[in-house]
Amino acid sequence: MSYTEHHFRSHDNLPLYYRDYGSGDNVLLCLHGMSRNSKDFEDFAERLSSRWRVISPDFRGRGQSAWDPNQANYQPVTYANDTWTLLDGLGVQRFVVIGTSLGGLTAMVMASQRVDRLRAVIMNDIAPEIPPDAAARILKYVGRTAPVSDWPAAAAQARENHENALPGLPDEFWHSYVRCFYREGESGQPVPDMDPAIGDALRESARAGFDTWHLFRALTMPCLLLRGALSDVLTRETAERMRAVKPDLEVVTVPGRGHAPLLDEDASRTAIDTFLGPFFSGNKPTLDVM
Repeated sequence: MSYTEHHFRSHDNLPLYYRDYGSGDNVLLCLHGMSRNSKDFEDFAERLSSRWRVISPDFRGRGQSAWDPNQANYQPVTYANDTWTLLDGLGVQRFVVIGTSLGGLTAMVMASQRVDRLRAVIMNDIAPEIPPDAAARILKYVGRTAPVSDWPAAAAQARENHENALPGLPDEFWHSYVRCFYREGESGQPVPDMDPAIGDALRESARAGFDTWHLFRALTMPCLLLRGALSDVLTRETAERMRAVKPDLEVVTVPGRGHAPLLDEDASRTAIDTFLGPFFSGNKPTLDVM
């Protein structure tokens, strides 16, 4: 195990968890998606930990972080505040963020709060607005996963729910993939590794609509946007609007992926390495394969 595991107290005293890979002053913060946790970044963090200190927390209500008794706290501003508490406690002043889906939205919130702290942002398949059909799809399943009896059934369920976004992957992938966001329940059966109330909180907040263009405009630092070619969350048209608002936005489309790329694809690896490497050696990266 090349990471260390830690717990800390949130700004409102909830016990939260994070993983810490590598060392040094170059810090890469990994923020996961709505129903996910830090396990999503395990291979990614391992790959980059020889050059970066990679910090990967579980948002409250997921993984090894405690569930919040107040479901109203399950929202990006709270996650941003939790993350500031973690970074301030570690003495991390400047960092790069990579955020998948909700993690990318949380990165936008953080930029709107303390823009001087973020060196750069990588957003993985997230936009300031989500098409109604995609929003309805997400709202339908989050926190409402049907029970399964064993791990093969959990893998089959994950495949049924996500194969449209991740086509052509073998059985072995799904059996490994499901271990990232299920855990063994009290009776030994696999259960989603998240508080079901997260779905209820999302459905409640969705009544106000989803439009965060004002947060996107806070991203004045260098940014890379990864877009799954099959994504219903981040359409090509929306990506073009994002670049119209931020002309220096680097946009890379990942073939054969929907919402969201796994970050192990050749296109994802090349884009991330190109973006991070030259920029932090003093040269601006050049990427534009939208």
